[in-house]
Amino acid sequence: MQGAALITAVRSGLCRGALSPALAVGRGIINVASSTNLLTDSKNVHLVLDPSLQLLSRKQRKLIRQNPGVLHSVSSGLQSAIKECKWQFRNRRWNCPTTQGPHIFGKIVNRGCRETAFIFAITSAGVTHSVARSCSEGSIESCTCDYRRRGPGGPDWHWGGCSDNVDFGRVFGREFVDSNEKGRDLRFLMNLHNNEAGRMTVFSEMRQECKCHGMSGSCTVKTCWMRLPTFRTVGDFLKDRFDGASRVIYGNKGSNRASRVEGPHLEPENPAHKPPSPHDLVYFEKSPNFCTYSGKMGTAGTAGRFCNSSSPALDGCELLCCGRGYRTRTQRVTERCNCTFHWCCHVSCLNCTNTQVLHECL
Repeated sequence: MQGAALITAVRSGLCRGALSPALAVGRGIINVASSTNLLTDSKNVHLVLDPSLQLLSRKQRKLIRQNPGVLHSVSSGLQSAIKECKWQFRNRRWNCPTTQGPHIFGKIVNRGCRETAFIFAITSAGVTHSVARSCSEGSIESCTCDYRRRGPGGPDWHWGGCSDNVDFGRVFGREFVDSNEKGRDLRFLMNLHNNEAGRMTVFSEMRQECKCHGMSGSCTVKTCWMRLPTFRTVGDFLKDRFDGASRVIYGNKGSNRASRVEGPHLEPENPAHKPPSPHDLVYFEKSPNFCTYSGKMGTAGTAGRFCNSSSPALDGCELLCCGRGYRTRTQRVTERCNCTFHWCCHVSCLNCTNTQVLHECL
């Protein structure tokens, strides 16, 4: 899989199997370091981490030991975050590229631009979302469904069922993801804010689901519970926040007693703008144009990307290719088509060949 280190589970010393990577994503969860490569949980499962790669901090390893089963959930959440990031930016100059190795998102995470903000928010949201869902599925020993909502909720419905445990997901996510953020500078404040914005998005988009009870499905009474949003919903929300992200500066108003209590905080760069809300994404430096390759900036450029010649939007050849032009070529693609199900039990298909016209940035 693309991304971070390989993790091998050795159960009772008898079998080995590759698990999804436990990713480390930027100052926080992105580029965290470790001095050891061995974890053991309460089920006597040894998790051997590739010692050549930077992985989990001491606090993160402690959290994994205290919450057996959570490592798989963290890994799954981060993989979902990477997939969602790539989907949301598939038509942009920056299309959320990833690499093999510990620095999965590359040098962009060391900057303070909008793209950095989105990476931190979506990965934080991914951990919270996955852990909360795993609690209700019984995959983590230290948490269960959220059973706090009980009794009547309205005239024709009551609380019941198994609500996703988003509060546990938020608390665990905050301790795990934020654990390696150090300092009190602008980057520190930005990263913590965007991490929390990701978690808040998962929390605020929770929805109520209900099941009807009654004679012949009459729905005379309903049992309801709280369900996590789909992760696509979370991604869509954070993408909107990316487009409207707030540019901020380091704020520390003077040296009087009141300001010392407030401490360092983020302020809008433009004094006429409102301070960012907990749901907003924040950044402090302009993004690169992402048009050309730059090893120093960590940008891959758009040469070789496919574009839409008829679109005036960001996926159009004029914008995506940064005015350099594009080449057009055709290719023949063979796909299965006209499939038919035969009782019982197989599917037969024909092979259909189509010609596709592709436009590729110079």
